[in-house]
Amino acid sequence: MWSGPQPPGGGNRAKVVAVVAVAAVVAGVGLGGFLLRGAKDDDGGGGGDTTASASASKSATASASASASPEPHSSGTERPTVPGWKVVVNPKWGTAFDVPPGWDVESPSALIGFEDSTVDYSDPDNWGKTIVVMSGPAILDANWCLSDDDKDGRMDDTSLAIVGTKGSQGSKSTAEVAVGLADLWVYGGYTQPDRENIVREAARPYTTRSGVRGSIAWARSRDTPRKDKCDSDGKAITFGFKNSAGGFVAWSLVGATGVKGELPDSTIMKILSTVRLHGKPTKS
Repeated sequence: MWSGPQPPGGGNRAKVVAVVAVAAVVAGVGLGGFLLRGAKDDDGGGGGDTTASASASKSATASASASASPEPHSSGTERPTVPGWKVVVNPKWGTAFDVPPGWDVESPSALIGFEDSTVDYSDPDNWGKTIVVMSGPAILDANWCLSDDDKDGRMDDTSLAIVGTKGSQGSKSTAEVAVGLADLWVYGGYTQPDRENIVREAARPYTTRSGVRGSIAWARSRDTPRKDKCDSDGKAITFGFKNSAGGFVAWSLVGATGVKGELPDSTIMKILSTVRLHGKPTKS
């Protein structure tokens, strides 16, 4: 299920990094993924300076199982604002939002993101260097696409979409958060090492149903070369806002485009509309 440390697709795509602080295992968007432990954090305006230390090996990750039932990770006090949906709470950043019932909600301590495809994977010190990560993710269809592009005899799974939040310390405005992170998610997951296939939209003001104000921006890839079975174009939307402590936070949803079952923009916007503040952040 989980790929080893070698880069997939001849190195032209980022590997997905699922970083888990405890025992849960999460799958990621993009080409395959592997489990890392001991990530530094999901801070940073750009997110590209995050480094995780790898403790997983081929033998260890081969026995990893799919994520467990999402219910234990749901908040006991926070209720969904959309009937029948699930709540995703991130105490670190003091945020909450809802996702439809078909999504898997992971632990608030879980981190997920995309690796830098340019690093030398022959050096274990490079394993886990990431372009961007977020925490407390929810995942749509973790086994959306299965492939063995590296021909190692194990199937790698690719998710259809992921969503979560991250800190954006050092940012100067919610518009900067929105534009920078949306671009980074599409670059990290779908176009590495090129940027010319990314179509970017300017940030615009947005207010959620609970009254959280900030900025949103979209980024989408177009005509990205496809070398492997699960390659596709992708899209990302980021909502930049401030939590109750005044810290910049980025909510991002990332998913495949031009594929069967693509998550509609209308559903994405409905999910976004549920973003709200949740208590005092444990991370400042």
